[in-house]
Amino acid sequence: MASDLKHPEAFADIITRDPAMRVLFHYVESIAQSARTVLITGETGVGKELFARALHQAGGGGAFVAVNVAGVDDHFFADTLFGHAPGAFTDAHEFRPGLIAEAGEGTLFLDEIGDLSLQSQLKLLRLVETYEYFPLGADKPRRTGARIIVATNRDRKQLLQQGHFRSDLYYRLQAHHIHVPPLREHLDDLPLLVPHFLHKAALRMGKKTPTAPPELPVLLATYDFPGNVRELEAMIADAVAHHHAHILSLERFRDYMTHPEHRMPPDAAATYAPFAGLHPLPSLKEVQRMLIAEALRRSQGNQSIAARLIGITQSGISKALKRLESRAPDPRPRK
Repeated sequence: MASDLKHPEAFADIITRDPAMRVLFHYVESIAQSARTVLITGETGVGKELFARALHQAGGGGAFVAVNVAGVDDHFFADTLFGHAPGAFTDAHEFRPGLIAEAGEGTLFLDEIGDLSLQSQLKLLRLVETYEYFPLGADKPRRTGARIIVATNRDRKQLLQQGHFRSDLYYRLQAHHIHVPPLREHLDDLPLLVPHFLHKAALRMGKKTPTAPPELPVLLATYDFPGNVRELEAMIADAVAHHHAHILSLERFRDYMTHPEHRMPPDAAATYAPFAGLHPLPSLKEVQRMLIAEALRRSQGNQSIAARLIGITQSGISKALKRLESRAPDPRPRK
C-alpha cells in the first residue's frame, strides 16, 4: 500500500502492491470530499464495494448503507430506498423511513445499477439531481445529505445504445468514475493475495493455516480469473477445506482451472488467426517449439505447469524438449 496516502487505513481491505491500483487509491482520496455522485465500474468480483467503502471512509465516515438493486422491481426499489407513509398501500400501517434516511449524512451504495428498470432510473435521476425524494404516499419531498455511489459490471455503452439505460442519468452518475481493473491485469498481487486468503479461510474453518507451495502463485498466474478476486478467494477456501497435510496441494487448483466451465469465454472481438498473413506457414515442429516456449514463459520455466497449459504430461513436455533440442540446427558456421 502506498505510504504517502492521507488515509491509508481506508484501503486496508484492498490487498495490492500494483502501481495502477495505487493510482486509483490517490484518485479516491482526491474525490473523497466531493459531494457528487461516483460511478464504480469493473467486472464481477473485482472488489467494487471495497472501493466504495474506501471512498466512504476516506471521506469522513458516517453510515454506509449498501443495497444490491439487481432484479428489484420498481415498487420494491421505491419502497426500499424512499420508504413509505402510512396508508401508501395495503399493509402500510406505519411510517417506514427507507434506506436513504438510514444513510443520513453518510453513503448510499447502489450495486448492479445497470439492472434497474427505466421507471426506477427516472426516480433515481430526481434523487441525484435535487437530493430530494418522495416516500411512497407522501405529498412533501424529503432531502438527503447522503453521498450516492453506484456500481455496475455491465457494458455502459451497450446499455445506452440498446436503450436500457437513460443517458441523462448515466451522465449524472459518472460525475466521478472509478474503474477497478480485473485481476488478470494485476497478477503481481497474487503473492500477497494467496497468503491473505489462506489465513482468512483457515481462520473461518478453525484450521491451522497451511503452507502454500512456491509454485502456487506461478500456477495461478496462468489462469484468466473470469470471477476475479472473488473467484480466487473461493478457490483458496475450497482448497483449504480439502487440505489435510502440512503443504497445500496444487491438485484442487489444477482441477478447477482446467475445468471447461471455469474458462473465460473467448471475446469475439479479440478472436484472431495466429498464422494469418504468414508465408510460408510454419511447420508442425516449429509450431510445437513456439507453443512449448510460450507455455514455459507463462509458467516461469516450471515444466509441470507448462505441461498442464498445453494439455500434456510433464514427461511428455520433457521428451518433446529433448527431441526439439536434439534436432536444433547447429549454430556454428560451416567451413
